[in-house]
Amino acid sequence: MTVTGNVGIITLTSIDSQLQTPMYFFLRHLSLINLGNSTVIAPQMLVNFLVEKKTISYYGCATQLGGFLVFIIAETLMLAAMAYDRYVAICNPLLYMVVVSRKVCVLLVVLTYIYSFSTAVTVTSCVFSMSYCSSNVINHFYCDNVPLLALSCSDTHLPETIVFISAPTNLFFSMTIVLVSYFHIILAILKIRSAEGRKKAFSTCASHMTAITVFYGTLLFMYLQPPSNHSLDTDKMASAFYTLVIPMLNPMIYSLRNKDVKEAVKRILTNPKKLSKTCNLTNI
Repeated sequence: MTVTGNVGIITLTSIDSQLQTPMYFFLRHLSLINLGNSTVIAPQMLVNFLVEKKTISYYGCATQLGGFLVFIIAETLMLAAMAYDRYVAICNPLLYMVVVSRKVCVLLVVLTYIYSFSTAVTVTSCVFSMSYCSSNVINHFYCDNVPLLALSCSDTHLPETIVFISAPTNLFFSMTIVLVSYFHIILAILKIRSAEGRKKAFSTCASHMTAITVFYGTLLFMYLQPPSNHSLDTDKMASAFYTLVIPMLNPMIYSLRNKDVKEAVKRILTNPKKLSKTCNLTNI
């Protein structure tokens, strides 16, 4: 379901001429990130359901951790970029195509991938520079920072410091952009006099609001728990949600709650030849 949904969104936003806008450009990359995130985790997890001995190689574990960090960090930043896009679209509609131009969109996406990749390499290198000389049983369904560092028999102060600074910093930065953007969006919507205008403006960001509520709600559930209630078992439940469930839900959210996507699906099902002939990708 995850693969089908995300590949469907990527394909649809790539070939439909009506969806060549900045919002769907960002959505295409969000689907690509969701697809990557679940692909890093789900196959190994499904294998572990079928075999008695649940193992992963040392380098496979490092690759899984690095891949997971790349995609989870990229998702937080991509959701922030999408919030900024909605802010400009609703609060400055006349300048929308100027402010959120093709160059700006490409730059935001490139910076997102560069930052997430460099952070993932740094954190993964620190975690796997530790000595592991006792238990090799990871208390998780994939290779994550905290359960790995719990197995180390050397001083973990440096990697723990990097992990516990970078994660909240990334979350705080992206959430600040999202909250500030939606604060101004809500103010702008409330100033619209007609009920029909308010409904139309709200509908343009309803899907994104639903997605960010689910994603950030899960992350905040993990980070804002009191230490007395925090455990690796709780982390596992939350991790399963944002690594497996959310990548499956996002395509549904954006297709079921988005009129443009539903109309694009109808167009491609009724007349795919006409769609391919009239497709214009010059505007993103």
